[in-house]
Amino acid sequence: MKTAVLIPCYNEELTIEKVIKDFKRELPDADIYVYDNNSKDKTAQIAKDSGAIVIHEYKQGKGNVIRSMFRDVDADIYIMVDGDDTYPAEEVHKLIEPIANGQADMAIGDRITNGTYKKENKRYFHEFGNNLVKKSINLAFKSDLKDIMTGYRVFNKLFVKTMPVLSPKFEIETEMSLHALDKRFIIKEIPIVYRDRPEGSISKLNTFSDGINVLKTIIKMFKDFKPRQFFWIISLIFIIVGLIIGIPVLLEYAKTRYITKVPSAILATGIMIFALIIAQCGVILDTVVKQHKENYQLDVLRYIQIENLKKQINEDK
Repeated sequence: MKTAVLIPCYNEELTIEKVIKDFKRELPDADIYVYDNNSKDKTAQIAKDSGAIVIHEYKQGKGNVIRSMFRDVDADIYIMVDGDDTYPAEEVHKLIEPIANGQADMAIGDRITNGTYKKENKRYFHEFGNNLVKKSINLAFKSDLKDIMTGYRVFNKLFVKTMPVLSPKFEIETEMSLHALDKRFIIKEIPIVYRDRPEGSISKLNTFSDGINVLKTIIKMFKDFKPRQFFWIISLIFIIVGLIIGIPVLLEYAKTRYITKVPSAILATGIMIFALIIAQCGVILDTVVKQHKENYQLDVLRYIQIENLKKQINEDK
């Protein structure tokens, strides 16, 4: 099987050489790709000197880099890892095993279960954000994933070539987990050792802006993947508001057979109608999402048939 190590990089000159050498030691036959994302230091040159295949991605953002990687690189097993030396290369064999054996479509390097992330991570607000997203996703999909945002993952070719990468930035890991859960790919979580960045290496995450992105990700997740529940919750909120405004009007009418609170009656009626419209939108969009899932499965089937045909042609040659 052809193996590719994918390393998205932005200003990682302190660590990229060690990461490349570690993976060369563990996977001597693998192709190592470093996608440099407009680094202002010597990341690209050091990666090239270390024997990696260096490609420049000029659209800023990790999601944009992963999109290009998935589109450009052809392999049977794909290993995605950050270039900051926080994920030990020696753990890669545990992640490759379920993919190579066909037991999973995506193997996740779980930093949480063995407690190393909590011990090593010095950015506690990031841990809070990770837990918030994890609990929201597990609630929505009735799953039990332990580490949603890990950057250490291994994929098979089917997952990589059929995943539409939409996120431009650091939400990409969350998008991968959502895509796998929604499209019912097999996910395998494997506990790994995590270590914090070495001294002098600076995280690209921003506590405030990325915290806002976490909240946006949760809202967008429910809207895109669970539209019926999302819009019905909003509808329920408006129904409650409408009842709060409208109940005194109804009580007045029940006692006097007359309404003096005309503005309240009009407002309550308008809010209730709006709530029903929102609920109906949820039903319609839920149907659209189901149709999209059916079309996706047909596209995956066509992709598999094309790949099998290519293999057969190569064998005949």
